[in-house]
Amino acid sequence: MRVLILTQWFDPEPAPKGLGFAKSVAALGHHVEVLTGYPNYPGGKLYPGYRMRWRDRATIDGIDITRVPLYPSHDRSRIGRALNYVTFFMSSTWHLLFSVSRPDVIYCYHPPLTSGLAAAIGSRLRKVPLVYDIQDLWPDTLMSTGMIKQGRIVRLIGRLCKAVYRHADAITVLSEGFKKRLVERGVPAEKLTVIHNWCEESRIVHGDAHWGPNRMPMGMDGKFNVVFAGTMGRAQALDAVLEAARVVAKQCTDVQFVFVGGGIEVERLKAAAKGDGNVLFMPPVPMDEVGRFLGRADATLVHLRDDPLFEITIPSKTQAYMAVGKPIIMAVRGDAAHMVKEAGAGIAATPEDANSIAAAVLELRRMSAQDRSAMGERGRTYYRNHLAMRVGVAKFDAIFRQIVRN
Repeated sequence: MRVLILTQWFDPEPAPKGLGFAKSVAALGHHVEVLTGYPNYPGGKLYPGYRMRWRDRATIDGIDITRVPLYPSHDRSRIGRALNYVTFFMSSTWHLLFSVSRPDVIYCYHPPLTSGLAAAIGSRLRKVPLVYDIQDLWPDTLMSTGMIKQGRIVRLIGRLCKAVYRHADAITVLSEGFKKRLVERGVPAEKLTVIHNWCEESRIVHGDAHWGPNRMPMGMDGKFNVVFAGTMGRAQALDAVLEAARVVAKQCTDVQFVFVGGGIEVERLKAAAKGDGNVLFMPPVPMDEVGRFLGRADATLVHLRDDPLFEITIPSKTQAYMAVGKPIIMAVRGDAAHMVKEAGAGIAATPEDANSIAAAVLELRRMSAQDRSAMGERGRTYYRNHLAMRVGVAKFDAIFRQIVRN
């Protein structure tokens, strides 16, 4: 069948459902086309080598990719972020209706909601079934991260979300908590399927292979490295982690906190950590390079604000940490902590509690290397059996085939 993937973010941006997902779907015998924007996330600037045009078409590894214009932005500006979403909605809707070949099924990645609106319009007017993959609950996430406050805009976004949910033929969510919340909001349970996220396995797991067994990224030699890899924004609330680093420094001199990635909070966090000798910031790197840092980590860290919304989410870095077989400090309540506990893959800590995070770090530091290795291996096994791309793609394939038959 012909599968159209509609997503605002796609390779070379850090996209959970990116080129690897598209290629895996195509490997099952489907023709896959991607409709996406010009790469600008997470920095909000157009990537080198790209020039904004009305349309750009390319084929990468057998996947047809159509890029459409948008306003590049991903900073603290609400107006800039809104323009980023709305311009992609406008251009993707037009191209979905008039430019791309009619698919048999549309798969749409959310967020943002505007992508879902474009998909719903295209689905209805071209009479094509829609699979809606919800990775963030809107408007909940927007309020939790401070982008908007309770009011008319929140109510409008809520109504638009419900409209897309009603129109979608199938909805996938990343956790049982998401499913429960949507059922409470009136979405029929039979329309919902839980499909846990995976990581870019070929790039993350094998990304450090050419570095050799003893070569370390600059600044990580001779340290017990606790690595946080990913976007650093408001939702991550990393001031608490910096404070935990100061608590750890008073008790253990060889532990180092390594932050790898970009985001709107990076420069402020660097300024806040100035003078802290056990904190190291690394710039954003391609997915292939992320594996280099994770492969040399002694422990990995997941942290989000202590917010009820995040109790029902599972941050995507969790899967990457498990896949590379590294112990996890999970400073997120709820579903994510339950997954790590079930896998026996790490230690839970209280989010935004510097002492709790520091205690988890020190507990891992006191463990023998063999015990930490066993913990990481349990996570790797859990990932292979429950979270791997082949597991998730098989579930998506079953949904695609079912709704097309119907």
